[in-house]
Amino acid sequence: MKIIISGGGTGGHIFPAVSIGTEIRKRFSNADILYVGATGGMEMDLVPKNGFPIRGVWISGIQRSLTLQNLGKNLLFPVKFVTSIAQAYRIISEFRPDVVVGVGGYASGPLGRVAAWKNIPLVVCEQNAFPGITNRWLAANASKILLGNVDAMKYFDKNKCVVTGNPIRSFSLISKEEAAAKMGLSPEKTTILSLGGSLGAMKVNEAIENQIQSIIDADIQWIWQCGKFYYEKLVMRIQQHANIKLVPFVEDMAAAYSLADLVVSRAGGSTISELIALSKPSILVPSPNVAEDHQTKNALSLVNVQAAVLVKDIEAKENLVKTAISIVQDKNRLSLLTKNIEGVEKHDSAKEIVDEILKILK
Repeated sequence: MKIIISGGGTGGHIFPAVSIGTEIRKRFSNADILYVGATGGMEMDLVPKNGFPIRGVWISGIQRSLTLQNLGKNLLFPVKFVTSIAQAYRIISEFRPDVVVGVGGYASGPLGRVAAWKNIPLVVCEQNAFPGITNRWLAANASKILLGNVDAMKYFDKNKCVVTGNPIRSFSLISKEEAAAKMGLSPEKTTILSLGGSLGAMKVNEAIENQIQSIIDADIQWIWQCGKFYYEKLVMRIQQHANIKLVPFVEDMAAAYSLADLVVSRAGGSTISELIALSKPSILVPSPNVAEDHQTKNALSLVNVQAAVLVKDIEAKENLVKTAISIVQDKNRLSLLTKNIEGVEKHDSAKEIVDEILKILK
């Protein structure tokens, strides 16, 4: 069995791709898997670290903001596109895959299009509630479209779609007592976990810093993952308190999720899938800096079934901490959010995705 998995650009594309490859290898130890990413993309470093060979194509996306630098990048796009198609043709001709799996991100565009030209089955995986431009472009030639969020189905041919959820990081919840011991916090106190990704979320950090005293006065614990970019400045500025655990990055996500009564986070596709899988109530603060505002659409897929609360990025500084404290202090509201997220359909996503790939191969 020979499979190309292509895409990347962000962890939200790369980690699901690695999960799919890992599931394939678990079932077929002799499977030949090649990852194809964008030259210079973060996948070129992360994928080999997870044990998969990778090749790159010279491609990047259209820049939407109108700056002189971005104008130059956009003028170069046609050259990159033609070059990447030629590179994709060479890679596919040499590797001769049985199937190509596109996980989103610009690198999957040329690989998917060449696969269609050569009559090689193409599987498109879409993580978000609103599909990216590459997956919309490839959809007409896809043999199957696997959705991380059911709300994306309205943008595709429903006959090709299967809702599988998004593969997530592998961890299981543990007891609050064990989690508290690992985090150096109390198992008795109400705990909020805020996540901003490895780089941090500026408006979320500003909101928490602006309301430190409110958190202390409420006598709740706050695990504050601020991102490595912001950590050095914040650790010097904030009031030190036993109830506030400031970290650049959460190393033990199982412990952090297990201790958390409420999660505050951006609304990437993988994060939404983790919240669903772990049945964690949340406040979602969609990033305004993503293509076509897809994080807002991701958030609304939970907000519309009262399984999460949305706070706009622009309103976070004034409202985020106040909203979080009010939710955890209102046990009925917290219980309703928990009950509703528990009711959202769960998926063993990596397994289901590989099952669908195998159906095509058969």
